[in-house]
Amino acid sequence: MATFSKIALSGSTDGLPVKVVATATAGTLIHTAHATALDEVWIYAYNGHTADVVLTVEYGGATVPDQNIILTVSTKSGLALVVPGLILTNSKVIRAFAATANVITLSGYINRIA
Repeated sequence: MATFSKIALSGSTDGLPVKVVATATAGTLIHTAHATALDEVWIYAYNGHTADVVLTVEYGGATVPDQNIILTVSTKSGLALVVPGLILTNSKVIRAFAATANVITLSGYINRIA
């Protein structure tokens, strides 16, 4: 029988949002998946800038388009869903970069299935 645990993104401190500092690959570290368990990933973006900003999430790698999620995050419009419960494992890493540094924050959680 599988067990489920809800945990913070590993790049987060105390469950707080992770500020996207990087403006190019390799992006800011958001989460490192478990080596063997399945991580169901939920990530939301907030844009505190005065203009829309393009966000790139490198989901398990940096290969375009295979491992990229690209989204324009509207200015000051609340939380935008970026990763809707996708699965990741095998110590794969999620990183993110934005067209403008220090204006996007990423919040979320992991449902770890072991």
